[in-house]
Amino acid sequence: MFSRYKKPSAKPDTPAPVETPKPQMVPVDTVSRPQATRKPTPKRAAEAAPQDREKKRKERMGELKLELHRALLDNLNLAAIDQASEAELRDEIAAIATETLQDKGIVLNRDERSTLNQELYDEVKGLGPLEALLKDDTVSDILVNGPHQIFVERSGKLQLSDVTFKDERHLMRIIDKIVSAVGRRVDESNPYVDARLADGSRFNAMVPPIAVDGSLVSIRKFKKDKLGIDDLVQFGAFTEEMAVYLQAAVATRLNIIVSGGTGSGKTTTLNALSSFIDDAERILTIEDTAELQLQQTHVGRMESRPPNVEGKGAVTPRDCLKNALRMRPDRIIVGETRGEEVIDMLQAMNTGHDGSMTTIHANNPRDGISRLENMIAMAGVEMPLKAMRSQISSAVNVLVQASRLQDGSRRMTSITEITGMEGDVISMQEVFRYQRVGLTPDNKIIGHFTATGVRSHYSERFRMWGYDVPPSIYEPFRPE
Repeated sequence: MFSRYKKPSAKPDTPAPVETPKPQMVPVDTVSRPQATRKPTPKRAAEAAPQDREKKRKERMGELKLELHRALLDNLNLAAIDQASEAELRDEIAAIATETLQDKGIVLNRDERSTLNQELYDEVKGLGPLEALLKDDTVSDILVNGPHQIFVERSGKLQLSDVTFKDERHLMRIIDKIVSAVGRRVDESNPYVDARLADGSRFNAMVPPIAVDGSLVSIRKFKKDKLGIDDLVQFGAFTEEMAVYLQAAVATRLNIIVSGGTGSGKTTTLNALSSFIDDAERILTIEDTAELQLQQTHVGRMESRPPNVEGKGAVTPRDCLKNALRMRPDRIIVGETRGEEVIDMLQAMNTGHDGSMTTIHANNPRDGISRLENMIAMAGVEMPLKAMRSQISSAVNVLVQASRLQDGSRRMTSITEITGMEGDVISMQEVFRYQRVGLTPDNKIIGHFTATGVRSHYSERFRMWGYDVPPSIYEPFRPE
């Protein structure tokens, strides 16, 4: 009945006719005309499919770990875990795992058994699959896009790791474990949270339904080794001449703003600059999540707090800043200025709290000034533009621009001074900059730091404070 609608079967013995391509006529002028060369778009390498045996082994180990974790929850005295030592807990976990494996008739070699016991310990006391990444000193950021995709940053480059969660419930259990330890909660009614891990790492999470394809987690790891000025100079973040200038600027109590994008090294730069502050000064720090690692003796640290479930109890950075002004600070350091606290920050800089520092998000120093103006406007302060700019120009002395370049390297790309007002415009002069020259074949940036040849506007201040900065540091770099 339907035979007329069936696709006709091709006869294998009948070769398909081959069409002879017709010669195309090419205009003479297009042959002689030079063609614009375009850099070929690199093709994404095809990912090799994992071996079936390895894939099945991982799935089997994942299921086995899940079953053993349930067995641990049934057998372990969770109330006594906090009092148990690490060795006792590891022995108990190994005993329960061995008994469960024997009951199921599963045989594992020594390496597999050791790995399984470590993962079970991480599930009970640590952060599950994330624990290994947190212990890896080469990893600076951990980015989780759902349970099956975890990226890490190494040397400024993102890489897909082979670490995964079992499912979304497994990931949510780890998130709840982190946020409950700091008195926060995350669920459908409160789908995002900002917290701090026990080692000081910054933690941010967003869960469904806001996160569409699974919970999103980002962890900015806390560096145990504090990077000083000498370390940053050695890494090529800036030069010795720039360090000499910055030491004089910090020691003579100039107000400094570090600007840059996300992950450009603003907080690291702020930490390094704080090492030039005299140990006898009283410093108060205000942050959303405490990250600054100041080495001075007299440091008071404050951390803002979001509202609770009822929408009450919030302590904003502006509240902390207002209170800090009553606590006899010599310097105030705000981890990041992003809202209405900019008003109090500028007033503090203008009213006797010289040497204060903060960071803002901006692409270049001129954009940084515009962002300060926008934040003042968003704070709802009715102020003429000229008065607003006059306030900024008298409060801020130096803008340090930190950037993460396309090859993953971080550089201090500009040091700019604010010299006052010219009419309605804030006048600025660049003292140092990073000059890009080109790219190597493996996409590494070629460039050098150079002075612009402009003498510092604060040279006399440096001299009066006892810092004889040599004029030679302002001489432009001339490559041979």
